[in-house]
Amino acid sequence: MTTARATPGTDASQATAAGSAVDAAALALGDDALILSHRLGEWAGHAPVLEEEVALANIALDLLGQARVLLSMAGDEDELAYLREERAFRNLQLVEQPNGDFAHTVARQLYFSTYQRLLYSRLTATDSRFAPLAAKAVKEVAYHQDHAEQWTLRLGDGTDESHRRMQRACDALWRFTGELFRPVEGVDVGWAAMETSWLESVTGVLRQATLTVPEGPRSGAWTAGAGREGLHTESFGRMLAEMQHLHRSHPGASW
Repeated sequence: MTTARATPGTDASQATAAGSAVDAAALALGDDALILSHRLGEWAGHAPVLEEEVALANIALDLLGQARVLLSMAGDEDELAYLREERAFRNLQLVEQPNGDFAHTVARQLYFSTYQRLLYSRLTATDSRFAPLAAKAVKEVAYHQDHAEQWTLRLGDGTDESHRRMQRACDALWRFTGELFRPVEGVDVGWAAMETSWLESVTGVLRQATLTVPEGPRSGAWTAGAGREGLHTESFGRMLAEMQHLHRSHPGASW
């Protein structure tokens, strides 16, 4: 009878692989928060009313705080934010979409914050490295989602013009939502069940807002998973250049 023997270093190799997967996942989730934070920050001085100036800034700061924690898990947060090239970013294509008009920003936030709240709620119940962050961030994201839902209702069930713009925004961004549920290695959640919950939640809000749930595909042939693979839309390069300009112009400077 031959007894199977473990190959020396197998456990260490598996641990290293698991650690690398978690680092990669932290980078992907951190990039999501970082890029959307920057997009929302672009509203400073341009929001439709003063109250929204403060609300969008607060949401942006919440996301920036999440990004700092997540990127620090993967390396130096400043280097990762300001010194990587476009193809090295792993954020979802949804979060990099331009602000457009206010309805466009609201639709983007509705889609993403609903996803993020479901994700963090599940991560809170795990024993992963993400659990402490998720336990704190899920409370922030609950506000983000509520804010987006309330504006979706106000715009969708408002004037003819606000309804038209909100419908247009929901339709335009729908094709980027399939990528939300592409499994991220190192994040152990039930992605299929989460997608079902997301669809139920978003569909309920849109219908309550008298909006039509978009019927088009939720990921095109070239967009499915593209952001996670470092493939981004045209506007991302311009946004990144603006975000990184100061740091790259004065390397090593302290303030």
